[in-house]
Amino acid sequence: MKKLLFVVALAVWAASVSAQNPALTPVPRSTPTNWMARHEGFLAEAKQGTYDLVFLGDSITDRWRKSGAAVWRQYYAPRHALNLGIGGDRTQHVLWRLDNGELNGLKPKVVVLMIGTNNSRTDDADSIAAGVELIVKKIRTQCPETKVLLLAVFPRNKPTDTPEQLATLRAVNQQIAKLDNGRTVRFLNINARFVGADGKVPADIMPDFLHLNEKGYRIWAEAMEPTLAAMLK
Repeated sequence: MKKLLFVVALAVWAASVSAQNPALTPVPRSTPTNWMARHEGFLAEAKQGTYDLVFLGDSITDRWRKSGAAVWRQYYAPRHALNLGIGGDRTQHVLWRLDNGELNGLKPKVVVLMIGTNNSRTDDADSIAAGVELIVKKIRTQCPETKVLLLAVFPRNKPTDTPEQLATLRAVNQQIAKLDNGRTVRFLNINARFVGADGKVPADIMPDFLHLNEKGYRIWAEAMEPTLAAMLK
């Protein structure tokens, strides 16, 4: 009964604010054309096994399949991990995917979540942080025994990134850090591991100053390992 009341309250709260905040309004994507097929593929993959660990996010998570594949095989394949990252996703797209079954039937010990960088050009920090918070709440509602390892949105400095955009992401990280309750939700900021003395990401970690190469994914895995290992126990 308590769970039902919480779900209803969550739905009412989300509906009351989503009209003013696109980052909170669950929507699918029409582009790329394979986006829906990828979502449906995740639904099928989720039914094929038991997963102790789930990664959820955008292209930075998605590219564990490519640039980070060797590191994934070392750290996460043995832990029965499932990658639910799709390049280009924003908070509203992850919300839609959760509303449409991607965690159905799953009981992972931990969900690793990082999302929001693709919202940063169009949405303010409050809106993005609210979207991240709602995603965390939905994960906890759908998988009440699952812990969430919430990562700070990684640093970026593409030539087209504006100072305002980068300031937005810093503000988002400050806000979502408050979601850490020390038990079921942990916030982890490993961004200092990715930047040089000038405060910018170097090309030997992020060649396009946004996406990690294999070296970058190894830094991620090594920096996250102590916290993740403790949460998986």
